Amino acid sequence: MTHVKIGTRGSRLALSQSGQITDQLSAVGGFAAELVPIKTDGDILTGPLSQMGGTGVFAAELRSAVLDGRVDVAVHSLKDLPTAAVPGLTLAAVPLRADFRDALCSRDGLSLAQLPQGATVGTGSPRRAAQLLAYRKDLKIVDIRGNVDTRLARVPGLPGNPAVAAVPGKIGDLDAVVLAAAGLSRIDRLDTVTEFLDTEVMLPAPGQGALALECRSADTDLSEVLGQSLAAVDDNDSRLAVTAERALLARLEAGCSAPVGALAHRKGSMLYLETVVVSLDGVRSLRLKKATDGLTTVGATLLGIELAEELLAGGAGDFADLAGPTK
Repeated sequence: MTHVKIGTRGSRLALSQSGQITDQLSAVGGFAAELVPIKTDGDILTGPLSQMGGTGVFAAELRSAVLDGRVDVAVHSLKDLPTAAVPGLTLAAVPLRADFRDALCSRDGLSLAQLPQGATVGTGSPRRAAQLLAYRKDLKIVDIRGNVDTRLARVPGLPGNPAVAAVPGKIGDLDAVVLAAAGLSRIDRLDTVTEFLDTEVMLPAPGQGALALECRSADTDLSEVLGQSLAAVDDNDSRLAVTAERALLARLEAGCSAPVGALAHRKGSMLYLETVVVSLDGVRSLRLKKATDGLTTVGATLLGIELAEELLAGGAGDFADLAGPTK
């Protein structure tokens, strides 16, 4: 394969991160590569993501484009990729994970603790909303959508914000927004961050900060240039971490409408996984940790499943929308 087509969403963020991946694959494999923007339902439909079918609305059309041959590789934000496998497709690479943290972008450089009583904070994520309310029940959470620049424009005085709103009345109307640090970094807008939220306050979404490169299963053949190139950009520690996080999410049968945070990391000979489930009003929560010395895909998967079982046994399903399968 001398010419590889890389499928991506068409947003500024998606094009930026996919462009970096395209350059890496092309450099490793010595082939020509081109970006092919694919319009997804998530880019067309309006309304809260949790009411649109969740994160899968961004992935379905990209996956179809790989299967029908329009593109050879799809670049996903891993947190947007449903946990269920698709026949004929393989998650061929998880490049080195970027910053997994959530970032607060607020007016006047205020930290989360410094925001005034009843401050308005924008997010489209039930996970972020629930953890914000668990930390400060007085906050007013405002559901927002749109690309990164559109969301940042909701906060007055941030560097690089436009003077005119893309949507009338939707500029400078919030005290703060919460966004993924990795996304802000990839489009050079880290100057808008006033606080990187500590994981004690907010655990990230499973897979946050990581990318997923998905291709047709036949193209993972290590005797071929594309298969070799994908294997070369795969980072084993990042893959182990997101495997554990996604296994937990899959066992809970939870999507983006469920307020579940999870973060895994390898340290030495151990893989650690921490998770939290929070009620949507922030009143109830359950946070657990677990570790394994099984530094394999199977070991990481079992770690996620076992911690999910402990969440369910601890009653997390009583206050959050979890649908863990029956035994």
